[in-house]
Amino acid sequence: MAAMTIERRTLLGGAAFAAVAGAQQNASRDKLNIAGVGIGAMGGGYLRECESENIVALADVDDVYAAKTFARYPNAARYRDWRKLLEREKAIDAVIIGTPDHTHAQIALAAIELGKHVYCAKPMTRTIEEARAVAKAAREKKVATQMSVQSCASEEACQTEEWVRSGIIGKVREVHTWSDRPVWPQGLPRPEQAVAPPDTFDWDLWLGGAPKRPFHPVYHPFNWRGWYDFGTGALGDMGCHTLHIIFRALELPPPVSASASSNFIMVPAPSDQADQPWMRSRTLKTPETFPHAAAVTWDFPGGVRVFWYDGGLKPPRPPQLDPEAELPRTGLLFLGEKGALLSGFAGGRVRLLPESKHRDMPPPAKTIARSIGHYKEWIDAAKGGPAPNCNFQFGALITETALLGVEAIRTGKTVRWHA
Repeated sequence: MAAMTIERRTLLGGAAFAAVAGAQQNASRDKLNIAGVGIGAMGGGYLRECESENIVALADVDDVYAAKTFARYPNAARYRDWRKLLEREKAIDAVIIGTPDHTHAQIALAAIELGKHVYCAKPMTRTIEEARAVAKAAREKKVATQMSVQSCASEEACQTEEWVRSGIIGKVREVHTWSDRPVWPQGLPRPEQAVAPPDTFDWDLWLGGAPKRPFHPVYHPFNWRGWYDFGTGALGDMGCHTLHIIFRALELPPPVSASASSNFIMVPAPSDQADQPWMRSRTLKTPETFPHAAAVTWDFPGGVRVFWYDGGLKPPRPPQLDPEAELPRTGLLFLGEKGALLSGFAGGRVRLLPESKHRDMPPPAKTIARSIGHYKEWIDAAKGGPAPNCNFQFGALITETALLGVEAIRTGKTVRWHA
């Protein structure tokens, strides 16, 4: 198939990732005033991690799904429409976004325009264009930002990066990473029947800027990730949790291209409806959802290739793996000229392969500065401290890389950046 071409953004050097301005309005106060938008699931968890600060306002479109979080903060102002929250709550310093992917950019841009610090669920946005717009706005407004890749601050990620950087496995040309997602339905046709949404849920607000469609419980709660209009599939959901290690361990620039393959499903059909007259089946058409399983390849300058697998797929078993061992359910595998390194999907549990050769190998020196904590990084940055590890400049890089792969899955074409 013909390749697609997308302009590549100008690479920001490592120092630029730390470019977040210091003190903002009210930053000298002991505690931030924080608002939460989309608090029914992950958003509620993010808020709990920031309870050292003042949780002053909450917005969610689903009264039932968000009930526990509303109850946890009874003194916080309560809204359904996040736009009204931003309009009325003048005293807030920061916004935590836990909504579905398709509304991240709209909420983040509105909050940043008002000079609010922003913490946002991963992926930062649903599209590459949105990621660039949000990163640009954050730079210009000089607000503290953080994307919800908690492992960016983990000891396990640091250790994995240090092992790779130590040179013990030599120059790395290939990296393989695999996830146990999706854990929601994919490969579905659009429901034929409309279902009336409950009175406790505002479907139109949930849709936001997405194309209008009738409500159906196959979208909400939780299962929206598999739909093109709302989510970014398994790769968009989980890719950032592993890509940050790969980028930092190998000090990679943006990729030059991404290609993908994915499964298809055959269903019984009479010969007059079959894909070919001699067949008794047809390909199930699911033009609005991600496939059940996909594999993605990114090519980087200098010849490095990174491979992604989801939906139960895994990479070929490395020959260095001990004969009786199996690849784990999820993982991250670096293949170097002198050996291989197998770790957890988000780092940790490092195994040098073959293990018999490296069993007594001492760990490398700690050359990477350790984090004060993922959420504390963002809080301290909002009070004038250094930029968080997964601020929106670095967050945009790994989000765009994941979304480049998402585009390759959706189109079935090789997607290229302009050099």
